[in-house]
Amino acid sequence: MIRFVICTTSLLICYFIYGFYISQYEINIIRRTFDRRSSASEFYDYRGIINVHSDISIGSSSPAKIAEAAKNAGIDFLILTDLNAFEDSIHNDSYSQGVLFLNGAKYSYLDSRLIFYSPNKELAGKNLGETQIRFADMLTQGEGGNKNSLLLLAHPFHLGFSWSGDFPTGFDGIELINLKALSVQAWQRSKASVAWSSLIYPFNPSFALARLFVEPSDELAFFDKVSQNQHLLAYAGAEASARAFPWSNYLVKFPSYQSSFEIVTNHVLLTSELTGNLAGDRNKIFNALKKGQFYIAFDALGDPNGFISTIEDRGKVHMMGSRVKLTKGLNMKVKVPNIEKTFYEVIVYKNGERYKTINEAEFSFVITEPGTYRVQVRVAVSMPLPDANRWITWIYGNPFFVTP
Repeated sequence: MIRFVICTTSLLICYFIYGFYISQYEINIIRRTFDRRSSASEFYDYRGIINVHSDISIGSSSPAKIAEAAKNAGIDFLILTDLNAFEDSIHNDSYSQGVLFLNGAKYSYLDSRLIFYSPNKELAGKNLGETQIRFADMLTQGEGGNKNSLLLLAHPFHLGFSWSGDFPTGFDGIELINLKALSVQAWQRSKASVAWSSLIYPFNPSFALARLFVEPSDELAFFDKVSQNQHLLAYAGAEASARAFPWSNYLVKFPSYQSSFEIVTNHVLLTSELTGNLAGDRNKIFNALKKGQFYIAFDALGDPNGFISTIEDRGKVHMMGSRVKLTKGLNMKVKVPNIEKTFYEVIVYKNGERYKTINEAEFSFVITEPGTYRVQVRVAVSMPLPDANRWITWIYGNPFFVTP
């Protein structure tokens, strides 16, 4: 008995010593500037979260508490997506805690889940039957047919919700990253690693979640394949509910909303600032998300403010998500924040294949062929024992669609 007590005490002491070490550890490759407009870019950069559940459906906190968590995480806008929310459970958009709080919903459709948001507060339907009919009609629309709403395929390869068959043109995009789906992949790959993250979570929540990040290989392959033939955009979904444990309402909300919001976000690029005017700011964010004027960033690694990818055509600047006709002298420009602490590479993909790999913070090149072009930034991340150093994608840019 004494030996057991001594061993247990020793293990607890070692655990808390390591926990203190982990609590001091930062994997940031670059410090956050807290400036919406970087000197490296002419655009304002706003961070947003999509796919969040409240206690209206399967989440563990009220919308007001979620807005507070978003504020603490430095989030500028958030789209709430409660599951199968109909007329009585969808609230009006608002500013809450200084966060632009947009109320959409997430619906069951066939064997998948769809995220729907309308700035005009159009309803997907009064019940699940009506939503099925509405979505079936929306999905058969040609590109640009659904101008007043955003329709996304959530977690396309998550267990039990895989999309099958041809991909409809009515979708605006897919969740390239869904944190819950990636956590399931991490569990399937190494249960011991997920258990270890659970143990160190109390000391450093952001690092505990970030170390489980898995490259969304299936989603990337699917996205690159489909985007060669139609206008398709990539989004990041938090799938935040703070309810990984069934008793989270009573004991601990894990992972917390704030922790989930600090890992991966959608960075919208605007030519003018958000002003606090609900109608005007909502339209700016919606239009940018609809057009693809944003990129996905693994914020746990550092502040990506200053990243920009554009195509210039005789003085006209095209943002990510644009369709651009191939002309002589078409020029693609890329800027990345100056990274001094680690190695990095900027990869330009064309039709899903590596086209160029550059190790410079700023570069440009002439586009001579039609195709779908997108940028990805990978960094070498140093992690404490027992983790090994590894390469992780920091930024996923949305594509350009260069046509003949």
